[in-house]
Amino acid sequence: MSSLSEAIIHLAIDLFHQIRKSEKENIFYSPFSISSALAMTYLGARGNTASQMQKVLHFSEIAANTKGGATKDPVEKPGNVHHHFQKLLTELKKSTDAYELSVANRLYGEKEFRFLQEYMDNVQKYYLASVESADFISAAEESQKMINSWVESQTNGRIKNLFPQNSLNSSVLVLVNAVYFKGQWQEEFKKENTVEEKFWLNKDTSKPVQMMKQTNHFKFVSLEDVQAKILEIPYTGGELSMMVLLPDEVDGLQEVEDQLTAEKLIEWTSPQNMGNREVDLYLPRFKVEESYNLVPTLQALGMVDAFCDGVANFSGMNGSRDLAVSKVIHKSFVEVTEEGTEATAATGVVITRTSLPFRERFRCDHPFLFLIKHIKTNSILFCGRVSSP
Repeated sequence: MSSLSEAIIHLAIDLFHQIRKSEKENIFYSPFSISSALAMTYLGARGNTASQMQKVLHFSEIAANTKGGATKDPVEKPGNVHHHFQKLLTELKKSTDAYELSVANRLYGEKEFRFLQEYMDNVQKYYLASVESADFISAAEESQKMINSWVESQTNGRIKNLFPQNSLNSSVLVLVNAVYFKGQWQEEFKKENTVEEKFWLNKDTSKPVQMMKQTNHFKFVSLEDVQAKILEIPYTGGELSMMVLLPDEVDGLQEVEDQLTAEKLIEWTSPQNMGNREVDLYLPRFKVEESYNLVPTLQALGMVDAFCDGVANFSGMNGSRDLAVSKVIHKSFVEVTEEGTEATAATGVVITRTSLPFRERFRCDHPFLFLIKHIKTNSILFCGRVSSP
């Protein structure tokens, strides 16, 4: 499983560096959801289209461990990327009372196109998903409403209108991914300790926020080389946690981001580096809702052929070369409160009295990064940046 979780971390950081080029302050997305949905498409990709996707999704290492390479009969060989996804999705879909996590993948294909039964069977087998037919040619608006309604139902009503009006006209293949998480902190923040405080957007400008507080023992590491620290806040059940990466300086986030790589993130957050410390934690309530058209982002990373008519090779889906991906849209939502976090992400902590003379202070009163991970599989489900709560 480690190679797949590392592939998702690499994709997460690649996406982050592309998205941060935009002028948006806050960032929030699910690298796991994007990776799994694109992997379903990769399942039907062949030739150069498959090679590019494999590289962008960092599946090459997993494929290298599978005799015979990636493009010839890629599915049946045990140990390949699709088997890894099957294991991961099965693990994440296990029912639990501790939190709500729903992962939904679906492909919508123009009804004029006949998909190979083998492809549809494999999407269902490895991605616990379905291929649905839609009429994008003569009933694009109805198809769009049907897809939006399905996404809304899969995300507890939080993600509405994933596809805006007229966005699916003449589409052939639409790839949809939705993920929903609602978790409570293992130790909730007491509401009576939440007060209005300043959150510094930069050295000169602040805005009022509702700042939650608690003192507790957390996994913590101070990163001397990048002048930042990381704190892990567990959710009830101990299977998921939120990692918060906070620069020491008010305006230190850009420098931390410039140095951020997948390798460094894996090293910084490894169990041997994070020690248990008593910490005074200050975390603002926040809500972030974002929507991304990922086509330019994926093209910039090197996934080019998939979107080109006449060049794309998805012959593993329908036996011919007449399919190309037209849209990859990702929408996400997170809300962090005293109790925990809802929707496409989460956050939390509580207070104990202790007489230890020295406590760490972890004061999120300036821009920070955060990610939500599934601990057992070390998979990043969500990640984001809060520049302005």
